[in-house]
Order: sequence, then structure tokens, then C-alpha cells
Amino acid sequence: MRVIVVEDSVLLRAGLRRLLEDESMTVVAEADDAASFLESWEAHRPDLCIVDVRMPPTHTDEGIRAAVELRQHHPDAAILVLSQYVEVSYAHELLGAGSGGVGYLLKDRIADVGEFVDAVQRVATGGTALDPEVVQAMFARRRSPLETLTPRETNVLERMAQGFTNAAIAESLDVGLGAIEKHTSSIFAKLHLEPRASDHRRVLAVLRWLEG
Repeated sequence: MRVIVVEDSVLLRAGLRRLLEDESMTVVAEADDAASFLESWEAHRPDLCIVDVRMPPTHTDEGIRAAVELRQHHPDAAILVLSQYVEVSYAHELLGAGSGGVGYLLKDRIADVGEFVDAVQRVATGGTALDPEVVQAMFARRRSPLETLTPRETNVLERMAQGFTNAAIAESLDVGLGAIEKHTSSIFAKLHLEPRASDHRRVLAVLRWLEG
């Protein structure tokens, strides 16, 4: 099996190379940034790429963005992503693009070498290897934010949609105005409505309610 290791940490890259070579796999290239990764893939066309999510220069999402780009142009490319956290939006794109094997594992949960090698072989032969935490995060993302509201928050949002002011909502629910303001702030947070000068969060919340 021919593998490219894409990792900016020299120690981790060397460790992965040693582990793979001990399992009779050949590391045909190493890369420490997204551009080198894509160039190496074009030069070697490996059976598998093991890619870190965070790469230079910003150390945020360069690695996984490059992996998604590669699979968009070469659907048969097999990618195993290693990460310290779950980047849900890119995980969706990575899994949705291409026909080759794909995997997403969290570094902290790779405690068993045998399990890791099994994941490597599975992805290289067209299968999948997904960390349970990745699966959980992806399913959670599919859940409507409206479903995360408490019954009282739902009552508040219903009255907002009916045009009630906070004072009128407080009176109708027989609670204090401060409680309604706290519920309103929680609703905005759960619906991912950040405060912006150009947006009216109350109107946007009502629109989300009507769409849901």
C-alpha cells in the first residue's frame, strides 16, 4: 500500500511513517502544508492520504479543505483525516464528495495501534472509518435548532411570532420581564443569531419559527 502522510508536526509525521512501514506499507511522500499535499498526490497517486485538519499558514482548516478539494477533482482519492476536533461542515463535504474510501478519526481517541491500522486498510480499500464522536456531531448538526428550545422558550417564540412585545409576553405567561429577556437571549443563541447592527434578531427568529 502506498501512502502520503500530510502532517505539519515533524514528530507525529515521523511516528506515522514508522508505524505504517512496520505494517509493510510504503510512505511515498510527506507534506507539511496543503499545497505540498496536493502536489504530492498528483505526483504519486497513492492508495491513501492521511491528512491533518490544521495546517500552515493559519493552522485552522487548510488540511481538510485541501482534502475536500482533492476529492472534488479526483473522486476516487482515498482520504483518512486525523484531527484534534470535529469540523462538522467539512466532514459533511468530505463524506459527500467522491467515491473512494474516506475516514475521520480524532487523534486523542487513537489509542490502539491495531484499530488504527485496520482503519487505514479499510479506507485504502474503499471503505469508511468514522470516529463515534464525528458521527454524533454530524447527526446533531442535522437536528433543527428549533428542536433545542425548551417548552417555555417555544412559548416565548410563539408569542414573538404573534407580535407580542417582551412586556406583553411576560404578562401573558405571568412571569417577570427579566425572565422573558433571558429566554429571548437563549432563543437567539440556540438559533445562532449573533448580534449584528444590520440584523433585527427578533424578526429573524420569527422567520426561523415560521420556516420550521
